[in-house]
Amino acid sequence: MNTITKTNTTTLNHYGLIGYPLSHSFSPTYFQQKFEKAGITNCRYDLYPLKDIREIKALFSKVKGLNVTIPYKEAVIPFLDMLDPVAEEIGAVNTIKVLPNGLTCGFNTDAYGFEKSLTPLLKNQEGAFIMGTGGASKAVKYVLDKIGIDVAFLSRSPRPEFVWSYSATNNYYLRNYYSLVINTTPLGMYPNAESCPDIPYHLYNESSFFYDLIYNPEQTTFLKKGLAQGATIKNGLEMLELQADRSWEIWRS
Repeated sequence: MNTITKTNTTTLNHYGLIGYPLSHSFSPTYFQQKFEKAGITNCRYDLYPLKDIREIKALFSKVKGLNVTIPYKEAVIPFLDMLDPVAEEIGAVNTIKVLPNGLTCGFNTDAYGFEKSLTPLLKNQEGAFIMGTGGASKAVKYVLDKIGIDVAFLSRSPRPEFVWSYSATNNYYLRNYYSLVINTTPLGMYPNAESCPDIPYHLYNESSFFYDLIYNPEQTTFLKKGLAQGATIKNGLEMLELQADRSWEIWRS
């Protein structure tokens, strides 16, 4: 007598995160918990550490959507078929949707997450120093421009046209005008938690607001030094959760 084996024909939808390296990532656990809470059994979220961004082309036929992190938020753009208007204006992508016809569209949900997490804590900040000039900093600038906060970039490698050195914060006027200080660099990220941007922390005060896009550790050295001066502080965890939720909405729409 022949035995009939019942097979599971449910299609498993794959999502994931690209970047390099990806040794410590919030995303898989967050999405797995999200799937379990919603009773979603046909979706999986994995890490895809790509040493070369060109490897992404092989992924597009295997996944429904991807998140993008360091160092590929800008480098990924030439590999996409189209961009959402916000991502195009920002010039950086952290979310990719693979459409049913196989075409790919890039989005920026970092801006959404940053705006929603920042604005409830703003007081009377007129200007912001953004430390770092990578893809994440572009989303931050987009939001600050949108809500009317002046922006100046700080970097260890200043450029005459628009990027100042960290030492610019020694200037009393600049430091008080640009009282919102945002770290978009990896400085202070686990496991190198002792590092931090080289600014004169002792010159800041209770009117300052330190925001770090890093979420691990919960309080970076940058945030601890700001808190010691009485500054308002916030890490990037809520931003990360908000951008992840927005990514999911885009993938499922």
